[in-house]
Amino acid sequence: MSLIVYFLRHGETESSRNDGFCGISNPELTDIGTAMAEAFAAAYQSLEWNAIYASPMKRTMATAKPFCAATGLDLQLRDGLKEMNFGQWEEKDKPTVQREFADDYVRWLTEPAWNPPTGGETAVQVGSRAALVMAEIEEKHTSGNVLVVAHKSTIRIILCSLLGIDLGRYRDRIAMPVASVSTVEFDVHGPLLRRHGDRAHLPPDLANLPGT
Repeated sequence: MSLIVYFLRHGETESSRNDGFCGISNPELTDIGTAMAEAFAAAYQSLEWNAIYASPMKRTMATAKPFCAATGLDLQLRDGLKEMNFGQWEEKDKPTVQREFADDYVRWLTEPAWNPPTGGETAVQVGSRAALVMAEIEEKHTSGNVLVVAHKSTIRIILCSLLGIDLGRYRDRIAMPVASVSTVEFDVHGPLLRRHGDRAHLPPDLANLPGT
């Protein structure tokens, strides 16, 4: 049996609803976000799981909580799974950032692998710390199912790293809706993307909400 890693983006927050920059900011889930987390746990608890790893942020831990309660697994927190640090852009919307940090914003849009948000992290830096967590998972779990609960940019960057996609294109090549699941199988041929951005576990009233 191969190792299969399930990447789950956290449930809705006020920031994700408004498409604002939220990296090291630490918002709670909305009531809708909590319902999303509960829907994931209900849909996936019956699989055989080896472990669950998560970013130590409120929104990811709250997303993981119903799943841990349903499966009895202990939550393993890893700083390497935190969201990108958006520096001075934190908690601002895109029009504000575009107006106040115009040059940095254009550079970031053009090449985010090496150009960070003002005072924040590059995609390369995020990829480097996340790679350490992925290496740990691959070493400890040679087969079975492992859940990783993380963030929009972080998961997209991890997927780019695993699939050989230029990190500078993580925003252009990979979508990552709120509460979506992507799965990667690790076998003798390397990482294989089996499923991407799946939200079939969400009821229609949650899956079809705008701004997520």
